[in-house]
Amino acid sequence: MNQALFDYIAACPTAYHAVDHTALLLEKAGYTELHEHADWTLEGGKGYFVTRNGSSLIAFRTPMTGDFSGFMMTAAHGDSPCFKIKENAEMADGHHLRLSVEKYGGMLCASWTDRPLSVAGRVVVRAEGGIATRLVDLAEPFAVIPNVAIHMNRNANDGMSYNPAVDMIPLCGEAADAGMLKQRVAEAVGVAEEDILTTDLFLYNPQAGVEWNGYISAPRLDDLQCAFASLTAFLEAGDKAVQPDTVPVFCLFDNEEVGSQTKQGAASTFLYDTLHRLCDGLELTPADMARKLASSFLVSCDNAHAVHPNHPEYRDGNHAVYMNSGVVVKYNANQRYTTDGISAAIFGLICERAGVPIQRYANRADMPGGSTLGNIANTQVSLNTVDIGLPQLAMHSAYETAGARDTELMVRALTGFFGSAIAAEGNGSYTVV
Repeated sequence: MNQALFDYIAACPTAYHAVDHTALLLEKAGYTELHEHADWTLEGGKGYFVTRNGSSLIAFRTPMTGDFSGFMMTAAHGDSPCFKIKENAEMADGHHLRLSVEKYGGMLCASWTDRPLSVAGRVVVRAEGGIATRLVDLAEPFAVIPNVAIHMNRNANDGMSYNPAVDMIPLCGEAADAGMLKQRVAEAVGVAEEDILTTDLFLYNPQAGVEWNGYISAPRLDDLQCAFASLTAFLEAGDKAVQPDTVPVFCLFDNEEVGSQTKQGAASTFLYDTLHRLCDGLELTPADMARKLASSFLVSCDNAHAVHPNHPEYRDGNHAVYMNSGVVVKYNANQRYTTDGISAAIFGLICERAGVPIQRYANRADMPGGSTLGNIANTQVSLNTVDIGLPQLAMHSAYETAGARDTELMVRALTGFFGSAIAAEGNGSYTVV
């Protein structure tokens, strides 16, 4: 399973590639693509998916009978901290050719230095009567962000502050190589340079994932590990002969690392629009949809902070979580995580039935954490939601570490989730079957 995870990560250097590769896996499993600009005709017992902006995707399976008790949904994100290449990117100074970039999300800058980086993203090209998009992944090393030698910066090991406009500028060639980026991109997508209208390109770490001594290390574990696990569970649950009368939904959102406030992020209307059109295709009214949502559940899947072996003082003493010790349920009083007593109890019961251990995480009270998908998605589609993840080290590093056994535990937990149904009984009571 870890090798399958590494293959998924390698195929997904950007959110655009994550959606494209996930769509390919769904199509191989028999799912049909729908388009937001077109009419939808849905058949009972069939699988479908729809994308927005080429960087977010929602997949679902329709019920056999046309009626169902509720939606069973997972959400992960396909974007990761990296460097966005600016439009007028190349900077030549007579000797060196560098790239003008800006930070996308909050990364550990030190981890991005002195390692070969590649280029991937989306290219918008001229087409007959308009425009078309192409994905590009140069795959091989293209640039490096060089550190200053210790001889010239004697304080480098005493706490380095990185200026993204100075210290994090990548070197990609010599001055004579000016024009190389556009040329290489045009060759990779098979178009003339003059037919490239604009690009959405990123630097990324192309290093392969590895398994070692009970751990795994790879780029973009946050959050492709959860994306892979939830997709695997979604497909595995769909292969089972007996299904509950629910609509399983898999969501892969873009822009979580920058707040989700985009047309394709978790804060957008994408999830609501998809569920609304799904219900409309099943000839259900808005009131029917509201009733279904009362017996629905969302599992927001985004990795968690494992106890750091060198810095255990950063943990909350009663809420320490460890790699290879189970799926993490995340709590926060200020609703940075949306878990509450109801959602934690329901998910805990599902994990208990699946034989999957859970751990409970909360930040130290003096160390506020970041938000994730659950509370943001709830502003558009309100339903019981739990925030979970897998414990990892060095979150937002160019190369992260997690437990070798944890991906399988997450798949097992979410397969059990997709094979369950929840019914609201009123007064805080729910039936879980």
